[in-house]
Amino acid sequence: MESLTHFLDQVWFVILALFLLLYVMLDGFDLGVGILSLTSSDEQRRSILMTSLGNVWDANETWLVLMGGALFGAFPLAYATILNALYIPIFGMIFGLIFRAVAFEFREHAENKLLWNFAFGAGSFLAALSQGFALGGVLQGIAVDELGHFTGGMWDWLDWRSLLVAITLIQGYVLIGSTYLIMKTEGELQIIHYRTAKLAALTTLVGAILITITTPFVSENIRTKLFHEPEIYVFAVIPILGLLFVGLLLKSLKQREETTPFIWTILIFLITFIGLGLIVFPYIIPPSITIYQAAASPSALVFMITFIGFLIPIMLFYNIYNYVVFRGKVIES
Repeated sequence: MESLTHFLDQVWFVILALFLLLYVMLDGFDLGVGILSLTSSDEQRRSILMTSLGNVWDANETWLVLMGGALFGAFPLAYATILNALYIPIFGMIFGLIFRAVAFEFREHAENKLLWNFAFGAGSFLAALSQGFALGGVLQGIAVDELGHFTGGMWDWLDWRSLLVAITLIQGYVLIGSTYLIMKTEGELQIIHYRTAKLAALTTLVGAILITITTPFVSENIRTKLFHEPEIYVFAVIPILGLLFVGLLLKSLKQREETTPFIWTILIFLITFIGLGLIVFPYIIPPSITIYQAAASPSALVFMITFIGFLIPIMLFYNIYNYVVFRGKVIES
């Protein structure tokens, strides 16, 4: 019975990781396009950028809502503790997403679009920055007591490590947003995003290297896990694959390919996410509370997984159908 319970906990850890990965990849290019809209030189180009998101951005955010609900149901202790510890960055993320959504709708009906253009870009930047600080706060560890309740301060998440993670995540979002726009635009605007994609790929790579180098020195738990056999061989393969994908991405950008840069970027996000998942597992509140300690009752997990089992295929089908229907380029009018 205990092994079955542990298996359920692990399944839910994987499900939550899947929801987070889908959100980061799908809403990631939304946020990246929003950040890039701040650099657009004229209203026509900015309109093309926003039109490219018009029919997909709200569906992409659904995965974040689903992940929050699943975390609350499957690991209620983690939900309460993480939200308590990261209250400010999570609030900043929610505010940024709301601000962006309101700006997106209001801009369509405004005569003077300048304010809402800035609001859309600023909301996207704030959401991305807040997500980076939240991720950095989790990776550096959350102070808890023996019951898993948060005992740290309001600003524990804010230091140079979380700032490095936040800046790198923003660059990653700009990268995936640029490769998405390469597929959706043409002409001079497409050429611009070949350049932004190359620059973002290089800055993201630098940030990832700095995080990889510095993390083992500042976290004893992660250092122990990274250099323990046989895990050390797995963790050695991940950065090698990451460098390979970055090289292939830069090559595809140089050759002016349209679809493959986005595919290589998705693979970069995927391999990075796998590495983060392996580093964190089995902790749901690093570095002390595991998924087995924070999980809900087995009956609750079984009930939820039955419901989620029907929901995931429906949502995936809707997302895929949405992208198929609205495929193609956004043409200047």
